[in-house]
Amino acid sequence: MSIAIVILNWNGREMLRKYLPSVISHSDDATIVVADNASTDDSLDLLEKEFPSVNIIRLSKNWGFAEGYNKALKEVKSDYYILLNSDVEVTADWLRPLLLFMDTHLDVAACQPKMRSLQNPDMFEYAGACGGYIDRFGYPYCRGRIFSTIEHDDGQYDEPAEIHWASGAALMIRSSDYWNVGGLDSRFFAHNEEIDLCWRLRLMGRKIYCIPNSVVYHLGGGTLPKGNPMKTFLNFRNNLTMLFKCLPNSDLKYVMKVRKVLDYVAAFQSILSTKSFKDFKAIVSARKAFNTWISDFQNDRESIQSSAAFAPLSPYSILWRYYILRRKVFNRL
Repeated sequence: MSIAIVILNWNGREMLRKYLPSVISHSDDATIVVADNASTDDSLDLLEKEFPSVNIIRLSKNWGFAEGYNKALKEVKSDYYILLNSDVEVTADWLRPLLLFMDTHLDVAACQPKMRSLQNPDMFEYAGACGGYIDRFGYPYCRGRIFSTIEHDDGQYDEPAEIHWASGAALMIRSSDYWNVGGLDSRFFAHNEEIDLCWRLRLMGRKIYCIPNSVVYHLGGGTLPKGNPMKTFLNFRNNLTMLFKCLPNSDLKYVMKVRKVLDYVAAFQSILSTKSFKDFKAIVSARKAFNTWISDFQNDRESIQSSAAFAPLSPYSILWRYYILRRKVFNRL
């Protein structure tokens, strides 16, 4: 089975120089592709001079994460895609466990490796840790990371596990499943797009897994660092949109009412914690943007719900368990 590792790049010259060598060294069975989102630095010159074995796809402009991958993957012929961030360092033999699992579990559409932090190698990494979940109100969390609490990796999550979503920082997916579900939602631009993709796959009856005996290290925060108001805006707007598309009719009205309250609580809390109005404005703007474009997703919702399989979320509120019950690690939830 063929594998294509596709790295989306935008002005990431230094990331490519630092982390691409590990991908080349440890991915003998894969084709490596860098899709460039019209970078204005000399990323392409670097690739041509220092990494001539890497295939290059030149995109016409910065399409963002979601549409950038959609456009790039249309030009890639492979049984499996691996969407890999440019700030990921892979380890020896990282591909074999992923490929073996996928080849022997045909009901699985996508998977991710265990993700550790490059800055703190014994710790899980924020963006993906050991696989992602969604609580009943749409809040994402991971095995190994709940909100800002990141666990030390002591092997506590070393068994393969079915998860709700796999991180877009290192996502292996069957190309057939990617296109059957329509790819990433380009309207999201960035943030929550892989969670939305995985949720739609699960609603088609497909499964998502984490395979922890494959390990990668992720730097994280390379494009929009934590605390950036644009990141806050995209996360809130896209998360609400994902809920609108994917929640069953029985849950939608109630969840949206609760989220309205919780979002404004988060907005006011951001003022207290940061002494700034930037995140407050970003959250309020995100809710307005969601209300403005919600009608654009009505057809998506009807199509998804018309044939949706059972794809349960976590039945509890992660906010309640984390902040009130003080259960701050995954194994205590």
